Parts: sequence; structure tokens; C-alpha cells
Amino acid sequence: MISLSTECLLFKLLNGESVPLSAGMISVELGGGDPVPCDPDFVQHAAGAVFEYFKHELAREAVTVAEFAGALEKVLMGLGLQGGEGSSGLEQRSFPRADLCGMAAQAGKGFELVFFQHLRQALREQLHQSPDQLRFCGLRDCVKYLTGARRWCPRCQSLRDQIVDFLRSCLSAEAGGVNCCLLLE
Repeated sequence: MISLSTECLLFKLLNGESVPLSAGMISVELGGGDPVPCDPDFVQHAAGAVFEYFKHELAREAVTVAEFAGALEKVLMGLGLQGGEGSSGLEQRSFPRADLCGMAAQAGKGFELVFFQHLRQALREQLHQSPDQLRFCGLRDCVKYLTGARRWCPRCQSLRDQIVDFLRSCLSAEAGGVNCCLLLE
């Protein structure tokens, strides 16, 4: 008997066959007649993460195609994609999103002090809309703008950590039992 490569999982097909595949060999095709409304690389990375979950977290050597597809669908839904009504495809759900670079620019001469006030207000506004997900984009560029750095440096890392900690503490203080995901891009 030939042993399975450490980089592969056996995918059990409906006809009873098992096919060894690595994460890079998995091809994802979303159903539905409309073109995929999200980046194909995004879906491919999600499929790779699901593969790693079965392979390393669950220490599985084999998985059915149905199990894999179900887990991938759950991950994609958690990341803001959902099945369309009456279709078998996935559609992008829109979540509120706050632009951190815009907030940094609005802070003007108050820089970090005013920025953190804007940040708390943006979090409150998103929570008021009762989303499943709070999204803040432009973190890296925002930090570089606030620190005046051209390249990422230890000062940037420190401010980035402060922003993340601030958002986490604001979320726990303001959420009031609402269960949601905080996503920083």
C-alpha cells in the first residue's frame, strides 16, 4: 500500500472513490448563474484554510466532499458571503465599514487624541446598526499616517497594537451582549 503524502487529504467522492488532494490542488466553483461577486483568490484562500482545519486541527486523513463543501460554505458565510435566495450561488453581504485613514485625516492637528474619539464613535455607529460584523479598513496606512512614518517601524507596531486594544476594549464595553465579529483590514 502506498502511504498518503503528509500534504494531502483523501477526498471521498459519491461513487466511493477516494482522491488524494493537496490544498493547492483544490478548485472551487461556486454555483449559480451569476458571476462570482467576490475575488476568486479570496475563495481559494478560504478553501485552503478549511483544508488546513481538517488536516491539522482535526488530524483527519480523509474527508467527504460534502463535509468539505459544508465547512467551506460556513466559513464563507462567516466572512460576509451568503447563499442567495432561490440560488445555489453565494452573494456578498454588505457590512458597515469604517475607513481608518479617513478618520486619521479628519483628526487634523489633534492627531491621536481626536482619532481615538472618532474611532469610538465609528464603533458605536456600527454597533447601533446591529451588524454581525464590525469592519475597519486601512489600518496599516492609518498607522503610518498618524506616526508620520514612510516605512513600518516599531513605533508603527506599537500604535497598531494600541488601536487594536482600544477597539477590543470599546467593543466589550459598548456591545451590551451583542455577539459580533471585529474585523480590521
